Amino acid sequence: MSRVDAVRADAVRRPSALWTFGLLRSELVTTVRRWRTLALLGVLAAVPVLVGIAVKIETRDGGPVGGGHGEGPAFITQITNNGLFLVFTALAATLPVFLPMAVGVVAGDAIAGEAGAGTLRYLLVAPAGRTRLLLIKYATVMAFCLLATLVVAVSALAVGALLFPTGELTTISGTRISFAEGLGRALLIALVVAASLVGMAALGLFVSTLTNSGIAAMATTVGLLITVQIVDQIPQLQALQPYLFPHYWLSFADLMREPVYWDDLVRNLGLQGVYAAVFGSAAWARFTAKDISV
Repeated sequence: MSRVDAVRADAVRRPSALWTFGLLRSELVTTVRRWRTLALLGVLAAVPVLVGIAVKIETRDGGPVGGGHGEGPAFITQITNNGLFLVFTALAATLPVFLPMAVGVVAGDAIAGEAGAGTLRYLLVAPAGRTRLLLIKYATVMAFCLLATLVVAVSALAVGALLFPTGELTTISGTRISFAEGLGRALLIALVVAASLVGMAALGLFVSTLTNSGIAAMATTVGLLITVQIVDQIPQLQALQPYLFPHYWLSFADLMREPVYWDDLVRNLGLQGVYAAVFGSAAWARFTAKDISV
């Protein structure tokens, strides 16, 4: 059998679950190995380092953080009491801008980047099908959401433990919990933050199906993020704000209450699910009808 015949045979053969897993693994490895992705992860890892060093320098003479006026991200005034709070502070500092921008870059490039590089046609020659390929791309972006969030959390945990004391910590409600329980809540918060980005990931993937330029898709996705963030801060548009995907992002702080306040957390996760369903469906409708000419 010639090579051409082998390719044609592969194209009509139904892909196995193992083949699908192999393609997903290949996508994950390719995404993580890109210099752009490594640079994004490096910036995210550097944020907790900068925050931790800044707090250490500011409080070296025993003074309060932010001059005692509560300035800065949530939990920042608690870092000097317990380094674990640097995890919560770093996530609060990166979630509004840095994390979603990184996700927007990866999601925006998912389809458009392949089309612009001329590799999308070759991916579709393999027995994947457009729907399966789109799902693999979205799964890769969601995996990046988790990876990026964990990079911030692990970096913050390491820096916090190095520069500040650790041990029992006080929740927002004033109750004391053990360091082990604090670590558990930090992990849960990281998972919630990662889940808070799935709507943004679906939006970026949809934009990526609209163009063959990876740069244009990334710029458009980040631009939409900035626009929505601005709208979410305008008081005159408060009736619209509860329906915007970043509106409940910082609700993860409620996981540090005793008992936990679940209302805004549930609203956030539900809203992300709606955005994922709407823009995921739009991406599927666009991609399955897209003319792949390059």
